[in-house]
Order: sequence, then C-alpha cells, then structure tokens
Amino acid sequence: MSGPTTPGGPGETGPVIETHGLTREFTVRDGLRRRRVRAVDDLTVTVGAGEAVGYIGANGAGKSTTIKMLTGILVPTSGTVRTCGLRPVEDRRRLARRVGVVFGQRSQLWWDLPVRESFRILAAIHSLDAAAERARTEELVERLEMGDFLGTPVRQLSLGQRMRAEVAAALLHSPALVVLDEPTIGLDVLSKQRLREFLVAERRTHGTTLLLTTHDMGDVERLCDRVLLVDRGALVFDGDLAGLSRTVGAERVLVVDLAGATPDLTGLPDVRHLGSEGGGLRQRLSFDPDTTTAARVLAAVSERAEVLDLSIEEPDVEDVVRRVYAARR
Repeated sequence: MSGPTTPGGPGETGPVIETHGLTREFTVRDGLRRRRVRAVDDLTVTVGAGEAVGYIGANGAGKSTTIKMLTGILVPTSGTVRTCGLRPVEDRRRLARRVGVVFGQRSQLWWDLPVRESFRILAAIHSLDAAAERARTEELVERLEMGDFLGTPVRQLSLGQRMRAEVAAALLHSPALVVLDEPTIGLDVLSKQRLREFLVAERRTHGTTLLLTTHDMGDVERLCDRVLLVDRGALVFDGDLAGLSRTVGAERVLVVDLAGATPDLTGLPDVRHLGSEGGGLRQRLSFDPDTTTAARVLAAVSERAEVLDLSIEEPDVEDVVRRVYAARR
C-alpha cells in the first residue's frame, strides 16, 4: 500500500528535511549576568524521502532543540528550515498532517480512555474518513499486535504496550516523516526488538522517513543507514556507521573458534591479538578495516589452525562517539 504523493509525502523524491545555516540561541543567566548560548550552530543538512537517519550526540548537544525547530515548536534565531516542503512555524497546522512524533517519556494518548478511543480522536483530528481510519487502524493493530489491549485504558498498559500504542498513534495518519525521540527507553529486550522490526517494515512498506534521536546505539545500528552526529550544536559527522568508526580508527574484532587448543595467534599481519579462552580454542583478533579485511585475517588464521566457527564484532558505537568528542576537545 502506498501513501499520498503530496510534497514530502511517501512516494515523493524531494527532501523531507532541509536546513541551511539553522541556528538557535538562548539567553541564560550566569549569576547576575546574562549570556547567549548557541544550542544549534549553523546546521546545514538534507534528508531525502524514505531515509532512516540517526541524530545522535551527548545530552545538551542540541538534538531536542533541532527537533523543536523542525516541527515548528521553536523559531530559529537564524537560517532556514523546511520540513516536508513546508515552513514549520508558518505552516504548522499543515505540517502536523505530514509529521508524526513519538517521545519516549511523553504521551499523546488520553490517559483514562481505552486505546481504541484515543485512535478515534486522533483520526478525527487528522480528518481521516471512516474507511481510511478503519483500514489504517486494522493494519497497525495487526502489525503491532495490539488486539489484546485495544479496549484497555492507557493508564493500565505496560510500558511496552503503551509504546506500541504511541507509535501507532503517531503513524495513524500515514505521515511522511516520523520523529522518534528515545522510542525504546525503558523497554525490555523483546519489546525493543518488536518495535524495531515494526519500524523497519513500516519504512519498507510505506516509504516513511525516520529521524531517530536516542542514546540506545542498538536502535541506531538496527534502524538507521545514516548518522548525523552533533557536538555542542554543530554537525561533526554525516555518513554511515562504518564511516563514523573510520573517523577515529575504530577496529573490528574477529572471534574464531578453533578445532583444537592453539597457541596465541600473534604475529599475523595487520592484526592485534586481544585474548584467548579455553586454552586457545577461542581467540579474539582485532583489525583496522581500512588496512585489511576480515577475509584476509581469516585466511591468515586458517594457515595456522582449523577454524570451526567465527563471528565479527563491530566497533561499539558509544565508544566511537566518545572518541570523536575527545578528539574535538
């Protein structure tokens, strides 16, 4: 099923987010003096239709301020912003029909009403006709497995159930852009996995653009194919996760399970031996992907021992982000 082809909508090929020199300053009190703080600093970025982008950075890096400007809650100090082809402040009511927002610690559902009634109210707010409301609700209920608690008041839901309902509420009107702010915070492993799988399928089926802000790097790794990293309001990286790792020389780790006890596999070209377990039955080897490849490392290992199994561990993204920040200090 495809969505409408309004500007910035599913099926549209133009930018869904476009900023040029976007800046937001605040006045803060420092003792008896006031000073200007730049929360977002000259942000220029374009996000195309159907992309899944992780917008990451430390607390206070400017992520929430950016989202508020993208959705028309805050007015920029300078620069320009277009979201779904619209001016977020001036066209805020029109923009609301094309954007869905999920805040992990805030609710857009009616606390004392059954989930079903919240969906009906939201459908009316977005002017969905009866047929569209019924079809979309049935689709979301099935894919998010909400049938068992549609009649339950929101206040009685578990956290995992509530987050599924929050995501469904944000997507009920089939928005072109979904902004997800810490969508899996506090969820157990199974609930996180269910939500991530749904978002991947939603993007594939409807061409929905995802903008994700999170401290859970598992969300970024599983949902996003592009990362924007901000530091003190400024964009310091725009690319994929592998490229982010390369900026600080992060290494990959090859874990090999060997057929028999084997002396430490030291001295392999372009490889560091990290450690052994079980008398050398399992060994961990790190390498720089810019210098060599996993295939070459495996070939070198196979010349010295019989390999039964292997796995590759990617660089820890949180560690990579810390290293990027450290290099800028």
